[in-house]
Amino acid sequence: MRTPNSSSWCFGYRLWILALSVTLVLLGAISRSSHNVFSGYGNKNQLSMRAPLKGNGNPPIFAYWICGTKGESEKILRLLKAIYHPRNHYLLQLDSGSSDYDRGQLALSIQSERVFQSFGNVYVVGKSSALNQMGSSALAATLNAAALLLKLSADWDWFITLSASDYPLMNQDDLLHAFTSLPRNTNFIHFTNKTGWKEHMDRIVDDPSLYLQHVAPLLYIVENRTMPDAFKIFGGSPWTILTRDFIDYCVKGWDNFPRKLLMYLSNVPFPLESYFHTIICSSPEFQNSLVNNDLRYIIWDTNALGEAQVLNVSHYDQMLASGAAFARPFRADGDPVLNKIDESVLNRTSGGLVPGEWCPGIGRSKSLENPAAGQEELCPSWGNINHVTPGPRGVSLREFLPKLAVEGRFKNSHCQEQ
Repeated sequence: MRTPNSSSWCFGYRLWILALSVTLVLLGAISRSSHNVFSGYGNKNQLSMRAPLKGNGNPPIFAYWICGTKGESEKILRLLKAIYHPRNHYLLQLDSGSSDYDRGQLALSIQSERVFQSFGNVYVVGKSSALNQMGSSALAATLNAAALLLKLSADWDWFITLSASDYPLMNQDDLLHAFTSLPRNTNFIHFTNKTGWKEHMDRIVDDPSLYLQHVAPLLYIVENRTMPDAFKIFGGSPWTILTRDFIDYCVKGWDNFPRKLLMYLSNVPFPLESYFHTIICSSPEFQNSLVNNDLRYIIWDTNALGEAQVLNVSHYDQMLASGAAFARPFRADGDPVLNKIDESVLNRTSGGLVPGEWCPGIGRSKSLENPAAGQEELCPSWGNINHVTPGPRGVSLREFLPKLAVEGRFKNSHCQEQ
């Protein structure tokens, strides 16, 4: 473990001031959620006959946060249509790399679709901030999105984070079916036993994206700091599927540990790879709700940066064989592998919705993005939104998930010293 080279009081004081100032900015970024201008479309009074049923036997409700940057509006729209279901809630966000015009066009695209207006479950963040995936600004954005979704709806069960570079490997009927019989207190967080992730935990960084309007690289402080001994740090994948109760605990932090950990991680690189992992392993209330799996197909490169390998057609068979619900990252909106997933797995066109019990009439309809079909609706008529028709992938996942959940409740090796 690396240790500080200087123990002078002045240097320590400067580090304390830096840590405190960055933490205050981070907390401010989260608290400003109430001032975010976001738009939800749809008349809630029209939905009395279309509101999702809850309780035993009914499918759950997912709350999706989809985040992107400049030039990714079309990717976000395509991903939204690939995972859309009237039961769910969707929060779309473009970071400060995009313009107000880009965000306005994204909102206009949502507003122009009758199905999104009618169910009123798609929201676009109207004002955004800089977001560096390596820094605490990414953690602030995630908690901000979770807080917004808590405020927007009181009826969702799981919070799922996606980027514009993600794509589903099964349709929503499959995923909703698989989660229907699962205890609603089951959290999906992937842990790693590899020691490499801890190497950066003693580094001190400043994330300028917390207080600048544009994305900026992390600033690394020359000196290091010792690892905490008041609590253990755990790490793994930054992509998670978290329950409403656990998200509520992380946002409100009524026993103070989530807030204290947030302050510590505000000056650490890649805090999203440790925040939720450490909280759940440090909380007796949630520790036994854990499944050590993020339901993602990701190939992590072995290079020094540990980046994920971009997926292509050559990975197609491996992706489907993995049984994962999502895969990442994909390079472009028109990537052939996405077209293959649409055709063979989702049964949709690149501009259409996925057919299901709630919208049985769309099938392989023409794309709205095709000028020749400009007047065609995404879903001309609606069926039962409380009934799902799974395929083989959904049936297989439903058999697999309870086994993982039971194993997580009786096995806590993921929360042992790593």
